[in-house]
Amino acid sequence: MKVGDKVRVKESIIVYHHPEHRSQAFDLKSSEGEVIAIVTEWHGRPVSANLPIYVQFSKKFKAHLRENELELVS
Repeated sequence: MKVGDKVRVKESIIVYHHPEHRSQAFDLKSSEGEVIAIVTEWHGRPVSANLPIYVQFSKKFKAHLRENELELVS
């Protein structure tokens, strides 16, 4: 997986920070977005992020996910 890839969430993942569903449970399953970053360093230092794949789903909504929670969309 690399920056610019189109991805789909393949598992049920509940988030509470979706701008259209603020403070309510929202399931990301089957949502599609684009990988905008892969977190490997912070301020020039290497990090081992728990959720390294940064995905933008809409103009206002982004989320950090694991690689095994996503699948590539062709």
